Amino acid sequence: MEQTLILVKPDGVQRGLVGSIIKRFENRGLKLVGMKFILMTRELAELHYAVHEGKPFYESLVAYIISGPVVAMVWEGEAAIEAARSTMGTTNPVTASPGTIRGDFGMEIGRNLVHGSDSIENAKKEVNLFFAPGEIVAWRRETDSWIRE
Repeated sequence: MEQTLILVKPDGVQRGLVGSIIKRFENRGLKLVGMKFILMTRELAELHYAVHEGKPFYESLVAYIISGPVVAMVWEGEAAIEAARSTMGTTNPVTASPGTIRGDFGMEIGRNLVHGSDSIENAKKEVNLFFAPGEIVAWRRETDSWIRE
């Protein structure tokens, strides 16, 4: 079963949208298998955004993600990465479709509420950055047969 990391960024936490964002992924049929409320350290932020190091927006990106608490989650499901990313909407909230998290709640790229893994390889790296193996819970959801064939 595919897993993906989702972060509710500081803007989503500060605006009180954590519950609404979680509900979008639950409604989609993804299964929550890990969650924690944290203040990211600079070291963790730099590891998480290492792919952007050297880009003009890198420092402001790191400064922003450590500016307040985030909710880190691991969601699981068939094609979880693609399902999560379509639920989030495009990076730019102004062009994100209505009905997506960013399309319904966002206005600017720099305050786009959520981060989601963009590939299986990155999902594995990101999940391992934020969660120890014992923090991911394997559990049987009774409604799975009503979500998947």
